[in-house]
Amino acid sequence: MLHLRDEGPADWTARETLLDTVFGADRFLKTSEALRAGRMPAAGLALTAEADGRLVGSIRLWHVAAGGVSALLLGPLAVDPTAQGLGVGSALMRRALNRAGTLGHGAVLLVGDPAYYDRFGFSASLTAQLDLPGPVERPRFLGLELRDGHLGGACGLVVATGAFVHADRPDFVPALPAFVPAAA
Repeated sequence: MLHLRDEGPADWTARETLLDTVFGADRFLKTSEALRAGRMPAAGLALTAEADGRLVGSIRLWHVAAGGVSALLLGPLAVDPTAQGLGVGSALMRRALNRAGTLGHGAVLLVGDPAYYDRFGFSASLTAQLDLPGPVERPRFLGLELRDGHLGGACGLVVATGAFVHADRPDFVPALPAFVPAAA
């Protein structure tokens, strides 16, 4: 049975192992990761999926400014290969988007497969006037408005705005050195 819950500090090792399994070590070189590095996820928007006492899915959303407009950056969404195709990712997405809307957030951005994220309402048209601070395949840079018109007029660079993680926290990830990230 699948159980969705808030991520906790005890999930750090299992989540990192899951992300390594799904995305490999190169995940740290992506543009989206550079926006997340050294930052805390948005409050209430780090979720996990458990099955039989094992972490099988993870999703996090992060505070960003999209051309001066507040938004969230989703990612990574990861599902253990043994649980893919079972609705784990969809369940995490729906819970995260619902919670983000309930918490009053206006929009979510992500870099991902348009064919997958279209079912949740994401569109590249909402990010056409936005840029990421590194390479990105434009068709994969997607947005979703949780409040109609929230991204209207948003133009320019997406920058991280979330709180920094303190080095004494178990989920601390130091900021990456200055470099040109790989495509997100």
